[in-house]
Amino acid sequence: MPDDRSPDSLVFKASGLTKVYHTGEVDVVALNRVDLEFYASELVVLLGASGSGKSTLLNILGGLDVPTSGSLSYKGWDLTDAKESTLTLFRRNCVGFVFQFYNLIPSLTARENVALITDIARDPMTPDEALEMVGLIPRRDHFPSQLSGGEQQRVAIARAIAKRPEVLLCDEPTGALDITTGITVLEAVERINRELGTLTVIITHNAAMAEMADRVLHLSDGQIVKSRHNATRQPASSLEW
Repeated sequence: MPDDRSPDSLVFKASGLTKVYHTGEVDVVALNRVDLEFYASELVVLLGASGSGKSTLLNILGGLDVPTSGSLSYKGWDLTDAKESTLTLFRRNCVGFVFQFYNLIPSLTARENVALITDIARDPMTPDEALEMVGLIPRRDHFPSQLSGGEQQRVAIARAIAKRPEVLLCDEPTGALDITTGITVLEAVERINRELGTLTVIITHNAAMAEMADRVLHLSDGQIVKSRHNATRQPASSLEW
């Protein structure tokens, strides 16, 4: 766990965070009064079965969805009732997203895919700087069809971090990858967390990944049912899958 847990390092604070989806006559409670705090430089792993609320929580943190009730603040800035235009700026300037599927544009090279972000960000890295952080400079002029799945995911990570986000949200980033390739992707995430001080939150079904985190949160039925801190973080390369 990072040593600095002062108010100045607080990134997210949620109180009573609740999300209810209305489907016909049935209400589905995806999040049920969740309280949490996330700090700068933390690497947090969210574990839980499908339907436990992990993705809903990640989407609300990233401004892709809004809570039904409760409150959420980002660095003291209330996001709970923010307008869509405000959330758009929040997503563009503050948050990097990495999903299970890479969402690269097939007709653009790796460098050009990353440049899509650097062209609109406030204080971006260059595409080459971002690709260097994920070890892909030699492949920067290749198209997605010429890259392996792990390389494509690392391009997606480079695109996400090129804006220098305060927050990196990863939803099953290794879900479509084999073990060896998945470890390479996680090593890239580790480096970004360590060198940029980016709060990093990873959703996974793979309990082994918990060992690389500062903190592990277990979700079930929309609630955090267990939380633990790791005294030391294991590097991704040493994980036993």
